[in-house]
Amino acid sequence: GSTIAIPVEGRGESIEIPASRSSISDAQSYMHNLSLSPSMKERRGSRNSFGASLPIPRSTRQSRLSSVHYPDGKPQRPGMPPIQPTRDILAAQVQDLAGEKVRAAKDMAFVFDIDGVLVHGDRLIPEGRRVLEILNGDNELGIKIPHIFLTNGSGKPELARVEQLSKILRNPISTDQFIQSHTPMRALAEYYKTVLVVGGEGYKCREVAEQYGFQDIVVPNDIVAWDPTIAPYRVFTDEERATSRPRDFSKTNIDAIMVFSDSRDYATDMQIIMDLLRSENGRFGTVAKDPVSQRIPIYFSQGDMLCPTEHPIPRMSQGTFRIGLEAMYKALTGADLERVVYGKPELATYKYADEVIASWMEQIHNDERLPANVYMIGDNPASDIIGGNMYGWNTCLVRTGVYQGEGNDDNNPASFGVFKNVLEAVQTAIRKELGKEFRFEFDEKTINPVLHGSGVSAI
Repeated sequence: GSTIAIPVEGRGESIEIPASRSSISDAQSYMHNLSLSPSMKERRGSRNSFGASLPIPRSTRQSRLSSVHYPDGKPQRPGMPPIQPTRDILAAQVQDLAGEKVRAAKDMAFVFDIDGVLVHGDRLIPEGRRVLEILNGDNELGIKIPHIFLTNGSGKPELARVEQLSKILRNPISTDQFIQSHTPMRALAEYYKTVLVVGGEGYKCREVAEQYGFQDIVVPNDIVAWDPTIAPYRVFTDEERATSRPRDFSKTNIDAIMVFSDSRDYATDMQIIMDLLRSENGRFGTVAKDPVSQRIPIYFSQGDMLCPTEHPIPRMSQGTFRIGLEAMYKALTGADLERVVYGKPELATYKYADEVIASWMEQIHNDERLPANVYMIGDNPASDIIGGNMYGWNTCLVRTGVYQGEGNDDNNPASFGVFKNVLEAVQTAIRKELGKEFRFEFDEKTINPVLHGSGVSAI
């Protein structure tokens, strides 16, 4: 079959990664078999075409997005007393005497999923806070152990999400160590001018797209404000109309569709997307004689079927929205929908994560390289674990989110094991790399002679 082609040369600021999932619709298999995930047993680790390319940014982050956020707005040392000038000196002295352990600590890194591992929505998973305290230096070496955050979550600017997480987890987090499902999609701004951006609350995804450098951003509310009959079941409020940006979309070509986050209005969003997919080159009010040859590309930021939330049973996510669209398109046109899916477990997302890890290593240890031992910690076998396994990382499955089974997952088993929570997983991994007796506390009193009483008075 055909594959989705990147339309024009970019500006040289992105890298195109061959897709590891078929671009052809999954809908056909779901018509008969409601299996929730691709299985490593069946070697179905892919939902994009091997002929398609997924652009990712060449540089890890744009400077305007980069920022460290601290709880309460000021730097702190998590789990420790207020900053003292002697602490960094003492930690350096300890590290000078423990060269082998220090090298091992710098040669490992953790990659965390967020929802279901560290938090449930806005609610803290208690072990998540303690894990970050340990990795930020509350350990026997006083050393920062590299870690980044790789989530299929989406719908907010990176800065806003990092600020929110740092407050929940009570630990400093930088945008330079943070990847949402749509973060690598900023590379697509090189290729498309006018895009429909779908999903998220209010106009937050428009804000995300603006920060990524997209030139002309349309959201569903703009279209409904222009022609309310396009969504006959939508109740459009005066406030929504006042904040939308309508224009004559019968004279505008939409170049591509970007589903950045979960739809908040399936009926409206599906109708608008379906109109565009069946149109002549993305022009509203038209129906193409051959929808396949004139179809505009559609991108999804991730493919998860389920997402852990504060609700006790995981909720439907962007993957179910996509399957619904694919089934509708197949029913209306007789053709399979070609599309591109970013996010875990897509290869491009892991390639981008490598860049972020190496960049973060440079920031905290002045050593831009990829550690040899990377541990992925997640709660979803169908994204976190299968992706990490295919990429050669050590994978840890926790039971605080999507996965609640006994033992390891049958289809996508975690290579390093299954753990009760993230703290148990991290401590087990660190002890494997740094020794079984490694202590998860920086005890300044045993190091500082003044504090443990062996100092000599100057008076």
